[in-house]
Amino acid sequence: MDTGTHLVMGIAIGGIALVDPVVSESTAMFGAVMAGTILGQQAPDVDTVLKLRNNAIYIRHHRGITHSIPAVLLWPIAITAILSLIVPGANIFHLWMWTQLAVFLHVFVDIFNAYGTQAFRPLSKKWVALGVINTFDPYIFGFHCVAILLWLLGSDPVWTFGIMYAVIVCYYLLRFLVQRAVKKAVHHTIQDEEFVIVAPTMRFFYWRVAAASKTHYYVGRAYRRSVNIYDKFEIVPLPRTPYVQAAMQDANLRSFVSFSPLYRWEISELPSGLMEVRLIDLRYRSNNRYPFVAVAHVNEDLEVVNSYTGWIFSEDKLQRKLQIGTSD
Repeated sequence: MDTGTHLVMGIAIGGIALVDPVVSESTAMFGAVMAGTILGQQAPDVDTVLKLRNNAIYIRHHRGITHSIPAVLLWPIAITAILSLIVPGANIFHLWMWTQLAVFLHVFVDIFNAYGTQAFRPLSKKWVALGVINTFDPYIFGFHCVAILLWLLGSDPVWTFGIMYAVIVCYYLLRFLVQRAVKKAVHHTIQDEEFVIVAPTMRFFYWRVAAASKTHYYVGRAYRRSVNIYDKFEIVPLPRTPYVQAAMQDANLRSFVSFSPLYRWEISELPSGLMEVRLIDLRYRSNNRYPFVAVAHVNEDLEVVNSYTGWIFSEDKLQRKLQIGTSD
């Protein structure tokens, strides 16, 4: 989920913690737990700082080790240790318990996004992405904001947030049912698909669709049970030329391939004599463009002179990125 949703979730978990007498009977303890649940909801996303280095590292590692099983266990211990120094006399076990819940729920809800997490590392490096909830879901965020407002107006936080989460569980189940219906609609539309990605958007009944058969890629949108296919590309294996092999060793392209399960390619010779190898993710079609790409320029000595991977919404901006040799 996005940072804002994780923030309001941290507040909600802190409010539910008042069901614990150890928390409710001490203002200092409640403050420590609230800080712990908010920090616990934010801690796994500390790997966002990797974006300051470059996109290749960020794409390869975001929601990776920081969302793994060891991290889920270590984040609460670290946060509890720090807060226990700031709030002397705080009940360490109860502080850890609520912080642990916050960290666990952060990773758990991220599994339902299309981006997913490597939540089972080190047992498995497979990305777990159920794809039923958008990274920012206005309904989930709105439910939390309304519940927090009711708490500020005097309602009981335990009952308020308890009812809210019961509603959200029903909302998740409904999203699974809608996703299942969309997948069936995709099957009826394409019929020979072998691989389908149905990704949510911020609009409840609108879904992004990307699919592959033995011979073609399909890209479209679904609304309720109606599927519109906008683009169809023939599947052609990436050529194993020296230029392509050199490009595929570049860190930006390797990160892209590790992240993208469905992409096509374009190879062209530039006026400068450089060979451009471009990989295009088919999952994020927006305004008739595919903004998530990886591009490498290779010279006649089979050296990658510049490259880039990331979300780019104009060709001019992409070329500026490449011309200055950036890899962020």
